[in-house]
Amino acid sequence: MANDGFSDFFYVAPDGLKLHARIYGEAKSARWPVVCLPGLTRNARDFHELALYLSEKAEKPRKVIAFDYRGRGQSDHDPDISHYNVGVEAGDVLAGLAALGIEQAAFVGTSRGGLIIHVLGALKPAALRAIVLNDIGPVIEAEGLAHIQTYLDRTPKPKTFAAALEAQRRVHGLDFPALSDADWERMVSALYRDTGAGLLPDFDPALVDTLAGVDFTKPLPDLWPQFEALSGIPLLAIRGANSKLLSVATLNEMQRRHPGMEVIAVDGQGHAPFLETGGLPEKIAAFLDRAESKSR
Repeated sequence: MANDGFSDFFYVAPDGLKLHARIYGEAKSARWPVVCLPGLTRNARDFHELALYLSEKAEKPRKVIAFDYRGRGQSDHDPDISHYNVGVEAGDVLAGLAALGIEQAAFVGTSRGGLIIHVLGALKPAALRAIVLNDIGPVIEAEGLAHIQTYLDRTPKPKTFAAALEAQRRVHGLDFPALSDADWERMVSALYRDTGAGLLPDFDPALVDTLAGVDFTKPLPDLWPQFEALSGIPLLAIRGANSKLLSVATLNEMQRRHPGMEVIAVDGQGHAPFLETGGLPEKIAAFLDRAESKSR
């Protein structure tokens, strides 16, 4: 275990690509491990503070695995961009868990990570013991996805950390008035990597092209059948009060179809809430403890 609280784990995907995950709390195996799955262009660093809390500071510490999908973070880029899809990425996650010898876990999915959880529920439902969906559900609002495409198309290439910080606050500040300076700094540190000649977003630029064929004037395909397949699994849904991707109507329908679902609304944040803020680590830990206690 490195001094920063995690170790790096590399494994080989089914098609031979070298992929990466962070492992926190390796020796803590008595309780369900927690698998953290990031958003479309994000990486394992997004979960660093949450993972430290769950693996070290929580009353009942757990092992935490945070994945870099192919084309993100320390995972290899894929020369075939058609492989940047939730089905392939779900298979990559299962391959990583198999390499770690993990058969069951609690899953935390932010945005695209939550979509991957829906797919995992179809591929290997027995692997899912508890679920946290961070600002994602079976219906994606076209307005929210279009907003993501717009800022990805215009992703700045700042030379300095200060310039990157200013750019992110300019794009997202209205949706996230609750964030502190330290929150913004962590966000930028997770999003960019230093190349020596300047900062670059830490993902394959070809990921932006995967949204090119989406018609945002039409409703997007929903995942209600996959969501209903999760109805027997303890579920916590987190929504940013300013979210454009997960609507209140969808959240209410999720609760109707999954009556045991717990909900947390995060004021002053949009898509997607920062899981290390607003007391969320403590609330997530408590949810996992309740779910595990009820299963015994």
